[in-house]
Amino acid sequence: MRKKAILPAVFSLLLLFAAAARVCWAQSTPAAEKQKIEALIKEVGEIKDAKFIRNGSAYEPATAVRFLRGKWEANDAEIKTARDFIAKVASFSGTSGKPYLIRFKDGRELKSGEFLLAALKKLES
Repeated sequence: MRKKAILPAVFSLLLLFAAAARVCWAQSTPAAEKQKIEALIKEVGEIKDAKFIRNGSAYEPATAVRFLRGKWEANDAEIKTARDFIAKVASFSGTSGKPYLIRFKDGRELKSGEFLLAALKKLES
């Protein structure tokens, strides 16, 4: 009878270890790169007198921050570096393929990918 009781416990432990290994595998973005991504998101949130343009609609920087963070979380498995974040999350719409833009008060527009690459270069220097 004891053998029957041990098998479910062993199976449960194996499942627990497999789940823990999967969590460790998913957390493969290096801490330094996560810090850079957080800094880039913060940079978007601190843009003054500008709008974040996504699929033709204008959003406040705070809304863009929430959107970018959510999109990063949804695509976390693909993001290993800050450059991955810019290229795969923060540069274009996955739905329409249109680039994200930042429209400044003077009407000038800059692709968000270009803006973030410039910000990343400043961070890294």
